[in-house]
Amino acid sequence: MAQATHGAIEAVWRIERSRIVAGVARLVRDVGLAEDLAQDALIAALEHWPREGVPDNPGAWLMTTAKHRALDRLRRDQNLARKLEEIGLDLEAQQALVVPDFVDALDAKRADEIGDDLLRLIFTACHPVLSLEARLALTLKLLGGLTTAEIARAFLASEPTIAQRVVRAKRTLAEARVPYEVPRGDELRARLGSVLEVIYLIFNEGYTATAGDDWMRPALVQEALRLGRVLAGLAGDEPEVHGLVALMELQASRSAARIDAEGRPVLLMDQDRGRWDRLLIRRGLAALERAEALCGARGDSLGAYALQAGIAACHARAATPQATDWPRIVALYDALAEVSPSPVVALNRAVAVGMAFGPAEALPLVDALLAEPALKNYQWLPSVRGDLLAKLGRPEEARAEFERAAALAANLRERELLLDRARAMADAALRRP
Repeated sequence: MAQATHGAIEAVWRIERSRIVAGVARLVRDVGLAEDLAQDALIAALEHWPREGVPDNPGAWLMTTAKHRALDRLRRDQNLARKLEEIGLDLEAQQALVVPDFVDALDAKRADEIGDDLLRLIFTACHPVLSLEARLALTLKLLGGLTTAEIARAFLASEPTIAQRVVRAKRTLAEARVPYEVPRGDELRARLGSVLEVIYLIFNEGYTATAGDDWMRPALVQEALRLGRVLAGLAGDEPEVHGLVALMELQASRSAARIDAEGRPVLLMDQDRGRWDRLLIRRGLAALERAEALCGARGDSLGAYALQAGIAACHARAATPQATDWPRIVALYDALAEVSPSPVVALNRAVAVGMAFGPAEALPLVDALLAEPALKNYQWLPSVRGDLLAKLGRPEEARAEFERAAALAANLRERELLLDRARAMADAALRRP
């Protein structure tokens, strides 16, 4: 019985944690303190639920308990009157002072408030005053619900390092007096970029791990998808939010086909498309349509995430690799290079040019990137060059490029893949007359 109760507590906490932290943070205006008070509510559940049973509405029980802790803290600090005035005599806070509501279902108004609180928490955790590493760690801790150990494993860092990042992030937010609010107007659009960047970086680290023994980290993919979907529900009039969700859904749809039974990478053109997740594809295409419609209504051009989602959609719509609309992909990369130019975009465009118009057209584009400082240690530059050289019947040169790429790869599975390709080129060279 106790074991089942603890399992229920763990499940509820995983689901409700971010909403509780967000709701309490609205009262205390301090993300770090809000997390501590939410943890106090969890401890109270661990003490009471095994004896009294799981309440009918466990999420409301935890939220109310955490808010009681918050109000007790405000009383101890003799700041209750001032804080209540700052939050506009918040009705929920007043009710918590009178009658604890452990079982009533949330009504529409309170659901809206929770949505607002989550949006505030997302923008606070991803505030540009924090370093990118701190934003990643804090977002995964507060909104993803990952433990310090899980975050450390995901980014191949030590637990003390991650713990320090989270502590410093909370301290920085407090010292900078970052307002616990959703920015508006131009500031919202500027800050939204930071939020989307953090979510997509989490997704990318899960989709193709930069280092370690595994090609993918599915837990991070799922957390990024969840955060993206939450954000789309809360900021539904922002096209780039839907663009990012579309991109992640479409890329995640390939997950089952991206590794073989031994966990080895399977590249896009070699994947069994019958294993692609059709539900995720439908969701991704619907999100892309939403982004396109919003841009059309505003008279705006598609943003970087929506354009990348458009590229992913070309792959998703193709029943076979040969059916892929590569000229369309080249055109989308041209648009992406206008919106968000980067050496990586240029490299990916060169790949598309090679597929659409042949390797001879693409190789000069790749060679032009060899002196690019940002790609100096980027393993996919020599890998792409090796692939083009192989297609042009130059296996000795291709082998050297794949070996150089393998030496740059920090991910074990990635390195093995590149070395396999190098060996295949060595065999091809031996077979040449």
